[in-house]
Amino acid sequence: MRILYAPWRIAYIKWFSKKDRGCFLCEASRDEDDARNLVVHRGQSCFVILNRYPYNNGHLMIASYRHVGRITDLGDDELLEMIKLLKLSIVALESEYKPDGFNVGLNLGRAAGAGLEEHIHLHIVPRWIGDTNFMPVLADTKVIPESLEESWRRLRNRFQALKPSS
Repeated sequence: MRILYAPWRIAYIKWFSKKDRGCFLCEASRDEDDARNLVVHRGQSCFVILNRYPYNNGHLMIASYRHVGRITDLGDDELLEMIKLLKLSIVALESEYKPDGFNVGLNLGRAAGAGLEEHIHLHIVPRWIGDTNFMPVLADTKVIPESLEESWRRLRNRFQALKPSS
């Protein structure tokens, strides 16, 4: 069996283990400071946010404004908007970052790897051929060459330039 080590996520794990934490997605959805919260786009029932602990530059998440943990709890309008925002996110990432592919997925439940199982969210991770190197293996370090602030600026501008399709 092969094991994937992701030591750069320890900051998230330490944050997540705090007992008094709130839901960061709910907090980001209510707060109007999109730059601080890394929200790049707001829709009617869902929003797009940068992952604060990304696997790669441009790692986005799409979440509903409602605090629900199961896909079966989402309404058809929320599901449709989530997929439309997935399409818009891919267009934005392709035009801004030129990735070679994407990992797209939902982690439904703790056993499936959900770090925040109480608030459903869809991950979009841009991928490039050769985007994994020796650093995570030998130096216990993940190299993310662009700051979150710069990623937010680039993607916010790109989303604003794109018109969501109906």
